[in-house]
Amino acid sequence: MSNNDAREQANKKLGFKLLWIVGAALLFGFALVPLYNVLCTMTGLNGKTNATADVTSNKVDETRLVTVEFTSNVMPGLGWNFYPEQPSIKVHPGQIETVNFVAKNNTNETVAGQAVPSVSPGLASPHFKKIECFCFIRQELKAGETKLMPLRFYVSTDLPTDVKAVTLSYAFYSAVKPSN
Repeated sequence: MSNNDAREQANKKLGFKLLWIVGAALLFGFALVPLYNVLCTMTGLNGKTNATADVTSNKVDETRLVTVEFTSNVMPGLGWNFYPEQPSIKVHPGQIETVNFVAKNNTNETVAGQAVPSVSPGLASPHFKKIECFCFIRQELKAGETKLMPLRFYVSTDLPTDVKAVTLSYAFYSAVKPSN
């Protein structure tokens, strides 16, 4: 085998290795979002909370109060107003509360959105338990429609005692209609 043939073989081998690396990098890139979501949900990282709560063994700690603050954002392109009816409430850990958020579609067409919650401090995230939330499903508002969106939750009694305030923030994003 000549020197050129050997070099050509080595170049082909290197080319295939590089293609494998590029393919693996692409697969890894697509897998990052679901892996990140699982990691955040399991650890409470980035303020992600558990989707549901177990209220069967819920006990109320009346010896302390925690302030729960509510904030909201609407991402560009949605055309909604979205805000909590009250900026904060004081709750006893374990006490089930209901608060309302208001959403209004300011456009002249039906628009769908999806709320993404975040809890801070991150340490409190695993202890913020939602029983019922508009964020569990995609929301759709007709042109000019205003909708009251309830949130039922409690703060777990396992919340560290040095945490006196928890902020629940929602970001509403535009959501496309699912195809049938």
